[in-house]
Amino acid sequence: MLRARARLVTLLALSAISASALLACGESSQEKAKAQVCSARADLSKQIATLEGLKLSTNLPTEIKNSFEAISADLKKIKDAQPNLDSTRKAQVESATSTFETQLATIVSSVTSQLGSTNPVTAITSAEPALKSAVKELAADFKTALGPISCS
Repeated sequence: MLRARARLVTLLALSAISASALLACGESSQEKAKAQVCSARADLSKQIATLEGLKLSTNLPTEIKNSFEAISADLKKIKDAQPNLDSTRKAQVESATSTFETQLATIVSSVTSQLGSTNPVTAITSAEPALKSAVKELAADFKTALGPISCS
């Protein structure tokens, strides 16, 4: 009886240690990857909102450049997380990221050529309608490509 009780106590202690070790490990690599994708997606949305709210100023080219660099960094975070996603989510995220990157490259090229003038004030003034259109297009592209990715 004493031996049985000692075994039971040992078994319970080992079970408790095993359970706490599992809890200490935290999130799985898939959960971490999903969180990374969702965090980057949320920041992409924030950057696009920032671009949509920009006002005409001589600082505009710098602000646009900063937002596009942040968007590129967010896309890199998403791409870095892809290998750890489950296969269904990975395929969805890869497709969405690829689509958005292609659209982003087209828009960045357009914006860069619009702001290519040597006189920043003239370049900004003449490019304003095209810039607003490009940002609107970028927002739509984001919603179409990355919007359907579930983060709940």
